[in-house]
Amino acid sequence: MPFFSIVIPLYNKEKYVENALKSILNQTFTDYEVLIINDCCTDKSVEKVMPFLSEKIKLIHHSENKGLSASRNTGIEKASTNYITFLDADDLWKPTFLETIHRLIINFPEARIFATNYEEIYPTKTYKPYNGSVTLAENYEGYINFFKLNIGQGIYNHGSVCVHKEVYEKVGNYDENIDFSEDIDFNIRANFHFKLAYSSTIGMSYLMQVENQITATSIVNKKLPDYNKYKPFEEKNTEVANYINFEKYVLAKKLNLYGDKNLATSLIKSINTSKLNWKQKVLLQLPTNLLITIDKIKSFLIKKGIKIATYS
Repeated sequence: MPFFSIVIPLYNKEKYVENALKSILNQTFTDYEVLIINDCCTDKSVEKVMPFLSEKIKLIHHSENKGLSASRNTGIEKASTNYITFLDADDLWKPTFLETIHRLIINFPEARIFATNYEEIYPTKTYKPYNGSVTLAENYEGYINFFKLNIGQGIYNHGSVCVHKEVYEKVGNYDENIDFSEDIDFNIRANFHFKLAYSSTIGMSYLMQVENQITATSIVNKKLPDYNKYKPFEEKNTEVANYINFEKYVLAKKLNLYGDKNLATSLIKSINTSKLNWKQKVLLQLPTNLLITIDKIKSFLIKKGIKIATYS
């Protein structure tokens, strides 16, 4: 039995999936299986992966398009190992990613979630995320408090995390009833119950502004998580409450940006604004047309090699 199961959800990524697979084949730690979940691609993605198939790399077909969460869940169910990792078909791993995760597993046995930092690859420049890794020592490896360090961009990306099967048995798989922020929903459930071992080194490359990217799509008509269901978690842990308060802010801002003012207004009423910085408070009050203008300016600055954020 291999040590890792690597799950690749695949839907219309013909330009990228070959490089994703090559980044797996270039790993310094090679004891793994790869499960590619074809979620009814309509482009040449499946054709691109065919030359890579082997005893280690398998292709599994959905009979209908089910979405990202369902593809991940299929991978979890088909995985033959205890340690499951994910790589989206348009992202890349650094050669030592699995080696780093394996070291975390060996050195921090109380953890059941293992992750590294990541980088964002834009067409003109590469950035580190604005996340809590800046508070850690250089090349830090050890246990961290997910909820305390996650006020900002994610402390890890879902392509830079490994989850033990025990976690899914305890908290359930990815919620197929939502199709926006499904990673956040799972992360809350998982990190509330299990310890996270983390490396501050860059383990994966998150390609930004690519075709069919889930995170780049509009929030309109998406099935959103219900943050009220985490109330029992918040009542037991103030750091969880602060984190969920921040995620409510992020969601409310996106709802304002994409024009769902009524839902945004309802969500804002549940936000403790005293926990936000002044920039975040201002953004929550801005009209949609001004938010669109700011978003366009941010996109323009990124093309010029300048990235700004409201997390500090």
